[in-house]
Amino acid sequence: MNYLWAAFAWLADSSHWSGSGGIWARLGQHLTTTAIAVGAAVAIAVPIGILVGHARRGSAAVAGLAGAARSVPTLGLLTLFALWLGIGLLAPLLALIVLAIPSALAGAYAGIQAVDPAIPDAARAVGMNETRIILQVEIPLGAPVIIGGIRAAVLQVVATATLAAYVADNGLGRYLFIGLKTRDYTQMVAGAILVIALALILEVVLALVQRLVSAHVTHPESHRRRATWPQAASSDY
Repeated sequence: MNYLWAAFAWLADSSHWSGSGGIWARLGQHLTTTAIAVGAAVAIAVPIGILVGHARRGSAAVAGLAGAARSVPTLGLLTLFALWLGIGLLAPLLALIVLAIPSALAGAYAGIQAVDPAIPDAARAVGMNETRIILQVEIPLGAPVIIGGIRAAVLQVVATATLAAYVADNGLGRYLFIGLKTRDYTQMVAGAILVIALALILEVVLALVQRLVSAHVTHPESHRRRATWPQAASSDY
């Protein structure tokens, strides 16, 4: 408990919040690393997951790939990338992208597959092409699950991004590694508190976004609008 109270006192010291190595700077680095890693993972995984879910084929292969990627230890992968690429931010970014891909991929194909097949079939019957079905029917209906996958990826990455400090002077993980090296356990606990608080804040924000999207999808008015899609589409042909 002494370390915990000392950590809160360390966080209350305004001198630890300013400068290039201060908390605000480290927080910005941590969020930037998380955003880049998750953004790259989403750009890779979500389109693949959507296409797999739309085709309703290959889900077993995707699940196997996602499971295999989850089983890879991030620290070991980071070490391999660092030995290959050298010291810097690129190695942890690649490791974090690999970490984020499975959740984003699984959420994307699960969200599209969860859509009732009768709905895209009805859209095809009135002449909508596959691109319009994906963009205007399946993605809006599967959005809550897709966002859930991205939410899981963000939480995994923001917690694991502390490892970026293992090979780069970046992020909140520096407090953990510096504290361990210098036996400044107060600083280590303070760094851990910052990472936990950041993860909890992001969890609350993303959970709210997912709930709002889910409420929009399941709202009776949105059901009525979707019911008019086929008629609206048929008027275009």
